[in-house]
Order: sequence, then structure tokens, then C-alpha cells
Amino acid sequence: MEPYELAALEAITTRPPYPYRTLTVERITPVLGAEVSGVDLSREIPAEQLEEIRAAFRDYHVLVFRDQTILPEQHKDFAAAFGELRPVDPAPEGDPYILEIRTTSAAANVAGNGWHADGTADAEPSLGSMLYITETPEPGCGGDTLFANMHLAYDMLSPAMRALLDPLTAIHDGAQALAGYTPPADYVIPKSEHPLIARHPETDRQLLYVNKAYSSRIPQLSADESRALLDMLFDIIARRPVLHCRVRWTPGTLVFWDNRCVQHHATYDYYPYARYGQRVAINGGPVKG
Repeated sequence: MEPYELAALEAITTRPPYPYRTLTVERITPVLGAEVSGVDLSREIPAEQLEEIRAAFRDYHVLVFRDQTILPEQHKDFAAAFGELRPVDPAPEGDPYILEIRTTSAAANVAGNGWHADGTADAEPSLGSMLYITETPEPGCGGDTLFANMHLAYDMLSPAMRALLDPLTAIHDGAQALAGYTPPADYVIPKSEHPLIARHPETDRQLLYVNKAYSSRIPQLSADESRALLDMLFDIIARRPVLHCRVRWTPGTLVFWDNRCVQHHATYDYYPYARYGQRVAINGGPVKG
């Protein structure tokens, strides 16, 4: 690796741990994700423990809570502790804040089977998502979700590349993510422009803010230049395992990820089996440039 890449890794892997008192936090990898135990999401979470969960979320961006038995209202209550609930768009027939993640045995593909961040075509992208899986594929394996650290993706770029990208923006187009799907007739497809290099609104850390599902064009460049640069950045996200962690689902697992600085990929490797879960998203306002 180049010296600047090693420096980026050293900065993230050698940071001092937070002094947790009410829960246990075990890293999934040195750069991303943590398993959190000692928390019962079916009960009201004490203020001190909630603050420690917030600290773990800022540090590790992907939190895994296993062996949870919660009702939809408890799911929403936990999400509401971090911000305003984000309605599902397009609106579902049932609860407006719960997106059902259902894969049937006949599904040829599943939503999320590719690197992306949720809803970045919206003017105000979400803070994060909480996915609670209750049914996993019959063999007892498959359907893992991969996550990638966009802070580290930026930090491991060369200084010259960072300088090139810093002033640029990207168009995020919902129509691109909907290719092959037919939305409801009254659905207004979102389209927004965001900084290509953004800053996290809580930590002020810089991060790479493009994803293959939504990012369609860098307007400051020619069409050919834009395509070449975006494809290079997409490849970095997909082809650098050092950025990733992998979460294996078991029934009763809730995963909370920071949609502002993490991308995810829902692996569809379990056809013809089924899976079911429910997702609640949280509003967090725009990512700062």
C-alpha cells in the first residue's frame, strides 16, 4: 500500500476505545462494524446506555444487535431515539414507516443487490436504517449484507485525487435505481445534486458520497469524463475488501447502519429460498459539503 493508505488505516485501527459501562461492543473488522450485546430492544433503553449506543454508532457506523424479540412499535421507538422517523416512499399499504423486506422463493432478484446508500436521490438523504430480520433462508445461511466505509474510501485516495474530487458534485437520479421496475403512477421520481465529497454532519469527517445505484453524472465534467471517473470510484467501493465488513443474519437480528457514511450490498445468494424482515429509516437532514 501507499504511505497515505497505510496512514488512513492506522488512524482508524489504533484509535482508543470508548469506555463502555453498560454494554459490550466487539468489532466486526478493525475498520467497520460492531456487535453490541447487553441491550434489550424490547424495553425502554436507559439514557446512559443510549448514549453509549450513540458513541458506538459514531465510531463503527454499523451496529448489530442479536437475539432480539421486538414488535413493530418497539422497532419504531428505538429508531425514534435517534431522530424523526422517515416515511416509506412510495407509501406502503400498512404502516407508513415500515418497509417490508420480503424475498419469496420465486424472486429472480432482490432490491439492494448491489452497492448503494438508501435514497440518495432525495434532497435530504436519511440518517440511517434499522433492518430487523425474523426469517432467514431455510439452509441456515445466505443473504449476508456487506457494508463499506465511505470515510475510509475517501481517506485512502491519493492526495491528488482528493484535490480533484473535493469541488465536484454528483447528480443522484431515482430513475437510475428504478431501472427495470415500474413505480406507482403518481410517484414523483426524486433527483438531487449532492457534493461528491461530503462531510458527516455530526463528526465533520469527509467521505466519498457517490453510489452506483443513484449517482448518474458529475455535471462539472464532460459525459465521457464523468462516466470514467464514476466507474473508477464505483470500482474502488466494490473491489477493495479493506473497506468492508460482512454481517451474517440470524433470526431476531437488528442491524443499524449510518446511511450517510456507509454503503451496503444485500447479497442474493440464496435462491430459491425466502427471507423476511422489516426496515425503519430515520431522517437526518442533508450531508454537508
